[in-house]
Amino acid sequence: QVQLVESGGGLVQAGGSLRLSCAASRDTVCISATGWYRQPPGKERELVAAINSGGSKNYADSVKGRFTISRDNAKNLYLQMTSLKPEDTAVYYCNAKRSTYVYCSGYDPDYWGQGIQVTVSS
Repeated sequence: QVQLVESGGGLVQAGGSLRLSCAASRDTVCISATGWYRQPPGKERELVAAINSGGSKNYADSVKGRFTISRDNAKNLYLQMTSLKPEDTAVYYCNAKRSTYVYCSGYDPDYWGQGIQVTVSS
């Protein structure tokens, strides 16, 4: 099995910055971390940012211009968050997808991290 481990969350004042990181417990071509989601208190989980194999990125409208998603050569996933607002307060989750290679069919289609709390105070 593959586990995703998030780090970098915490409490920050409005206008501040945080950098989230996501690392997979195993290095395999079958799994690639591709997106960050968040779940605000009492709300549904939503996509924050995603990056595909070609490097193309997309962002939720609410974070465009403030958040940046990136991935390094070791396939760790990052989310740089700047100009944070109280409405960014949520549990943030890293998501990984299974590759389309036939020999990867034994892996689950999706993997999720345990979630990490980000709290922005006003």
